[in-house]
Amino acid sequence: MPTSPPRDPVLHAVGLRIRRAREARGLSLEALAERSGLSSRSIIGIEHGRSDMRLRSLLAIAAALEVAPGELLAD
Repeated sequence: MPTSPPRDPVLHAVGLRIRRAREARGLSLEALAERSGLSSRSIIGIEHGRSDMRLRSLLAIAAALEVAPGELLAD
């Protein structure tokens, strides 16, 4: 049975911050995807720390969540 590759701790932490911010705003995955211009599948991968995102994606997600990009990257 194939297993998922190990998660990068930085991607995992950023994904968790994105998910928490999305949930705090009462947004569904689909709503965040629509607002950011990304696919729901991309958002899921990012939130689970399985997808390395481009800077443009991070900026789009931050804008959709109405937070500064640094808030999603901060330790």
